[in-house]
Amino acid sequence: MGIFQLMMKKKELIPLIAFVSFAGIGATLASLNAMRKSDVIFNKTGNPEPWEHVNPTQPQKLITINQEWKPIEELEKVKKMMK
Repeated sequence: MGIFQLMMKKKELIPLIAFVSFAGIGATLASLNAMRKSDVIFNKTGNPEPWEHVNPTQPQKLITINQEWKPIEELEKVKKMMK
């Protein structure tokens, strides 16, 4: 019995199938969006410190409103001491 025949026979399954499909598509799109971001890493051996290579001018959030990036003085001092 196909899914469409089952849906025609039991109409109460239509909302359930719609919600499950919507959730599956949303999860797929969210994971594809996560792979596109530079702050998400899947291979830690190739780049163990990915935060060193993040572009500060590129927003890293889903929604960024009035982002202003300023270097933190203490962090810059620590970076200079580590080099």
